[in-house]
Order: sequence, then structure tokens, then C-alpha cells
Amino acid sequence: MTTSVIVHYQEITLKGRNRIWFINMLVRNIRTVLADLDVEHVCALAGRIEVRLASETHWDEVRERLQRIPGIGHFAKAVMVPATVEAMADAAIAGMRGRTPVPFRVKVHRADKRFVLDSPAIERQVGQRVIDALDWPVDLKHPERVVRIDVLMTDAFVFVDRAAGTGGLPVGSGGKAVCLLSGGIDSPVAAWRLIRRGVRVQLVHFHSYPILNDTSQQKARELAAILTRYQLKTRLYLVPFGAFQRQVVVSVPPELRVIIYRRMMVRLAERIALRVKADALITGEVVGQVASQTLENLRAIDDAATLPILRPLVGTDKDVITQDAMRIGTYPTSIIPDQDCCALFTPRHPATRAALDTVRRAEAVLDLELLMAEALSGIVIEETRFPGTVTGNDKMRRLLTRGGTTP
Repeated sequence: MTTSVIVHYQEITLKGRNRIWFINMLVRNIRTVLADLDVEHVCALAGRIEVRLASETHWDEVRERLQRIPGIGHFAKAVMVPATVEAMADAAIAGMRGRTPVPFRVKVHRADKRFVLDSPAIERQVGQRVIDALDWPVDLKHPERVVRIDVLMTDAFVFVDRAAGTGGLPVGSGGKAVCLLSGGIDSPVAAWRLIRRGVRVQLVHFHSYPILNDTSQQKARELAAILTRYQLKTRLYLVPFGAFQRQVVVSVPPELRVIIYRRMMVRLAERIALRVKADALITGEVVGQVASQTLENLRAIDDAATLPILRPLVGTDKDVITQDAMRIGTYPTSIIPDQDCCALFTPRHPATRAALDTVRRAEAVLDLELLMAEALSGIVIEETRFPGTVTGNDKMRRLLTRGGTTP
């Protein structure tokens, strides 16, 4: 008998003629995330993906990694046996032996309908053999344990325990976007929600070092590393923002500073997005969560962009966002105290309903192109891969400074 992990997808099955493209992308992502483990092969079968293990030594790590990869509905460690009732029943009995008896049922899915027995017949025969061998009670409507059997034409996969995946779509299938990463709770969750929809997310973090300490940059690096465990490859842009903030302090009315900061962040993030051929920006903004996140202010911020600004958390309660942060592992890093650049030179009473014309007039006194060029000239770019390491990207920094493009 061969030990494999059988991966089932859900939303991909609705993709019609494009389904094969999505499946191949998911297969590629699974190969990448398991590349350093003891895996013999990853291949698509009829309606499922098989990950064949050379041994069960790394099963716990395999399970943990597969649970993070977008596109997977559920998966299970399975035994591959000949497609005979006897072999399927023996595998089911072996998988259940030694467990506490609970009401169970057998559930069969035939990938090839030409198999000699239909699914109910296989369920009855395998179930009876389990009862004869283990004397477990049967409950077809509300079983506490389900023995699942996937029958191909000549082989079958038998599994007892099934783990839930992340769901969504394979990373890389939904295009590319750039996320403004603050280092707080919200923006990493916003990035993850788009990653789960198949979007490749690149991260931009604005900092005020050396005016403030570098804690926020270290947090951004850690958050990027965590998100890389979901999308396997991440580029992080660390953008100096202190010089711009100093100029705003001497040139812009205090109540408008926060909006002017955000408009400049959007412009810089968009400049990066255009260079890497991304199609949208992402922020973690939530309507009403802080005084400056009103619809009027969000409109004023959107005015600075030409790309769409996606706000996946815009109507989400804070407790739900926090639960997601805990689920994906960013919460412990996000709550580390730091000196966030947005808190620098921030007025006590920021504008909550800024008029767009007023914002534009206040911003007109700034040499935006010069200030943007200064920020981009000091950018630090790091690439993180999973499994892998962090590397710098001087070529990308030069392209941004000169106005070049990169795929």
C-alpha cells in the first residue's frame, strides 16, 4: 500500500473550460510549498490532486503547509489500494482499528462511473466488513466518523481523517496587487483576504526612520514572512517617509496632515504598482474605525490614485478582523508596540469630513514629484520565499528610481 495525501478543491470545479489552468496552478503551488520535504510527486488525477509521500516522517509539516495554501478545500492522508472491495475494506479497518468506537458511515465517490459496482453498493459491502471486524455502530445521517473512499478505475484511495484547507483560489490566478502594510492588525488581514482570492500581493511599508526607531520595519519584515507562508513569494518595499512628513508639517494645515500623508502613500504605492504591472492597491481601512476613516476622507484619498483601491475590510467589525489575524498568525506581531510613521506629527483633531477641493489646495504647495523621487531613491526592497530565504533587490530599486518596469 502507498501513502498519499489526497487534495480536493472546491471553487475550482466551477471554472468550466478554464478549470485545467487553475488546477495546474494549484499543483505548481503545492510542489513549491513541499519542495524541501520527502515528497515523491504531486500530480492531478480525476477531480483531485495526489501528493505521494516517500515516507510519513514529515506528515505533520505537510499537513500544516497544505492547510495554508489557497485553493485547497480539504485534504487527507490516504492509503492507495487496488480497487477491490476486499482491499478497500481492509484499508478502512486498518485505519479505524484502535480508535474509540463511534457511529460511522462509509462514503464513496467514483471518479470513473464504469466501475463494476455503484457507490451505494461499495458503501454497503465495505461498511458490513467494518462492522464484522470492529463491531462499530452505523449512523448514515449523523455519523461521528466517516470513512471516505475515492475509487478510480484500477486503484482506490481510502482515508478516515480529513482536514480543512484555506479554500479560495490558487495564488497567481487572480493577478497582482500592491498592499499598503502599516504593521497593525488590519492591513495584513486585508492582504491575506486578497491572497486567498488568488491575488499575488506585494507589500509597501512606509517608515520614518531615523526620526523614529526601526521597530515598524522589523514588524513589516516579520509580517511579510508570515504572509509568504500563504503566497510562497513576497516582495516588500520599505519606503522612507519622514522627509515628506517634515515638509507637510511646515506647509499644510494640521487637520489635513493625515489625509495628505495617505494621499502621498497612495501615490508612491501606485508608482510601485505600475512598475511591477499590478492592477490594484489594497489597504486595511475600515469605515469609522478611526476618526479619519470616513467616507468623505476615503473619497479624498481615492482622488490621488488612478488604480482601483481595494478595501476588503471596509465593512468588517474589529473582532472579526482580529479573529482572522489570529487564524493566519499575524496577530502576535501586529500588536507589538512600535513607532508608526502615521503617528508622527499627527494633530490631535484630524479632519473627519475633508472637502476634496480644500485638500487639493493644501497639497498644491508641495512639490510632489520631487518628494516622491526622494522617497523612492531611499527605498529598500526585500524578497521572501517559502521555503527559502530573504534577499535584497537592488535591480528593482534602480528600475523604480529610473521609471523602468519589471514583470
